[in-house]
Amino acid sequence: MQIFLNIVLLIIGFAALIKGADFFVDGSASLARTFRVPGVIIGLTIVALGTSAPELAVSTSAAIGGSNEIALSNVVGSNLFNLLMVLGICALIRPIPIDRGIIKRDFPLSIIASAAVLLGVGYALFTGDIPLSGTAMSDKVGMVDRPLSIGLLVVFVAYIAFLIYMARRHPTVESGEEALPVWKSALLILVGVACIVLGGNLVVDNAKSIAAAFGMSETLIGLTVVAFGTSLPELVTSIVASRKGENGLAVGNVVGSNLFNLLFILGVSATIHPIEVNFASVIDLAILIAVSVITLPFALTKKISRAEGVVMVLLYAATVTFAIIR
Repeated sequence: MQIFLNIVLLIIGFAALIKGADFFVDGSASLARTFRVPGVIIGLTIVALGTSAPELAVSTSAAIGGSNEIALSNVVGSNLFNLLMVLGICALIRPIPIDRGIIKRDFPLSIIASAAVLLGVGYALFTGDIPLSGTAMSDKVGMVDRPLSIGLLVVFVAYIAFLIYMARRHPTVESGEEALPVWKSALLILVGVACIVLGGNLVVDNAKSIAAAFGMSETLIGLTVVAFGTSLPELVTSIVASRKGENGLAVGNVVGSNLFNLLFILGVSATIHPIEVNFASVIDLAILIAVSVITLPFALTKKISRAEGVVMVLLYAATVTFAIIR
């Protein structure tokens, strides 16, 4: 009976996510036209913040509750899902043109941020203080401490300030499409965020209950089930944006969400409560950096094709398979 209730609530969560994403994209795109802000900037900021709300709620509550493995693995798993599955599926629907600013600024920054976190948490492994041989996946090998988390937050604030500066310096030209009144755009965004957060929480909570019934470990739940659930807003929002021709929103949402996850969400979570890191999470961070480097040439072509989308989806399937076998 409990599993049946979980499934019903899961379906309701999916419905809320889809409708919320529809409202959110319409409101955000209209707001971008009103203030002559490039869609990619809106995607990197407002849309990314809204769709990352579930990750923020889950990782923060997990850190406070001492579920350190979920707090970090949710961020890493969400970034893997966003990069490979969200962009991959969007490319399968329609080849995605990549903004030059994404290629030169945002994508490299996400790789650098991932590498900084990996170096910070895996310092003991890299210096040989903890030997690689004989280290079990569940062994604690590092920590996202407050100095590292505050550093992530400082970079995040500087990044947002730079985006705002660039948006003011390079406003877009007027488009022929009529924008909605500001109050209506804001209302659509707020209702969309509410539906996305509600739907994301329903999906995460009930997916966790179903997965836990099958005896999955906390790290695996965070990397797969929770990451999938909290990334559904990004998936649905980017697909809706792509289908509506708002490619700047679609790509900006994914890259922006990944930066929000690494810099803001991980920074806030670890500032509230330092996060202990096990060996499995260090490996997952290394995998995130590796797939980011592998997919970077796709972005450098200024368009992700359907064939490249297939490769990205297959890469995600391989990473999840490895996590399950591990």
